[in-house]
Amino acid sequence: MTKGAQTREMILARTAPLFNRMGYFGASLADIMRATGLEKGGIYNHFASKDDLALAAFDYSVGLVRQRFAEALAGKRHAAERLRAIIGVLRDMVVNPPVSGGCPLLNTAIEADDAHPALRARARATMDEWCEMVQRIVAKGVERGELRAGTDPAAVATMLLATLEGAIMISRLYDDARHLAYVEQHLDWYIDGLLAPSDVPATAD
Repeated sequence: MTKGAQTREMILARTAPLFNRMGYFGASLADIMRATGLEKGGIYNHFASKDDLALAAFDYSVGLVRQRFAEALAGKRHAAERLRAIIGVLRDMVVNPPVSGGCPLLNTAIEADDAHPALRARARATMDEWCEMVQRIVAKGVERGELRAGTDPAAVATMLLATLEGAIMISRLYDDARHLAYVEQHLDWYIDGLLAPSDVPATAD
């Protein structure tokens, strides 16, 4: 990696948490300079503008979440096991986020709703990616007979992601992870209900 590439990576690693905690509008150039230890020229030598840096920082944060999904899903084949792995990654956003400040998708989607169209588009593209990941798992689970025939992949993706992101928001608002624990338990029951009859564990009489 060249020195320029190393500097660019350093800027992203230090500003991604800043944007995630303070938001695009809350993080000033002075904050960015303080976090990176660089002057304005040193920052804009690698990024054309604050907008350019914010978008790259969001991509950097999302990349860390993507890596966690990949690690959590590695070696897991059954659809239910893979869905629970995704739940585990998002659950950890409250107590052990990959970048400080919590879920970058949730934070960016809320802040950028109408105020920053480019960031909103980035957040929407990331949600599309996560929905498609869940949908692929569900579709494959139905195909393999692991999940009930007729299970709607899009409905499952919305149920899991909307419920989890809402729980992350409430847990952070109250600084209380039990709200996420309630939702995780509910989603565990929900996934059990998706299992094909042949995959439902037998219960003792």
